[in-house]
Amino acid sequence: MRLDRISLMSFFFCVFMALQVQHSAAFGDGVAVGDVAPDFKLMNVDGRMVELSDYKTKKGAIIVFTCNHCPYSIKYEDRIIQLHEAFAPLGFPVIAINPNDATKVPEDSFENMKVRASEKKFRFPYLVDESQQVAKAYGAKRTPHVYVVFNTAEGPSVQYIGAIDDNASDASAVETKFVRDAVTSLIDGKLPSTSLTKAIGCTIKWKN
Repeated sequence: MRLDRISLMSFFFCVFMALQVQHSAAFGDGVAVGDVAPDFKLMNVDGRMVELSDYKTKKGAIIVFTCNHCPYSIKYEDRIIQLHEAFAPLGFPVIAINPNDATKVPEDSFENMKVRASEKKFRFPYLVDESQQVAKAYGAKRTPHVYVVFNTAEGPSVQYIGAIDDNASDASAVETKFVRDAVTSLIDGKLPSTSLTKAIGCTIKWKN
């Protein structure tokens, strides 16, 4: 009888773990390095819809979840612009996405996104993820949070996830430029030596 009880408990434990794995697969933490990046269709500040699939003729893209109000995002704005200027001609343009709930942070409203893009003269899309489904699909947690994708026959493969560099507060004190190094490696036909870092920034403001 005792053996039967232990076997039954083991059975239910295995079932529980299997359900947990299924739950994680369905409601996971987003993409991992090596995964195919989810496509999206979001409104740009110029009123046009932009899809990741629009970039399939490029070598890849630098997807940055960012926003207007976050002090970290503000400090990184010029560095994001520089990334686009450096790598868009080489096939890796920036795609910026604002995932924040504007009802919680009015500064991140679509109208204010238009103003910010104009002030900073963004030459890349600045998209609004109003439903926040894209941020959830990618697993973005902070602003800024970067995903570098490389286009393959199977689709855009995620090759780097994390921070832009190792110094959010002072651009002049940066020692390791994670995104720049990752993209440079991909252009050179190599895998990034660092493919995952911790994103440093403000937490995404989720809808209730």
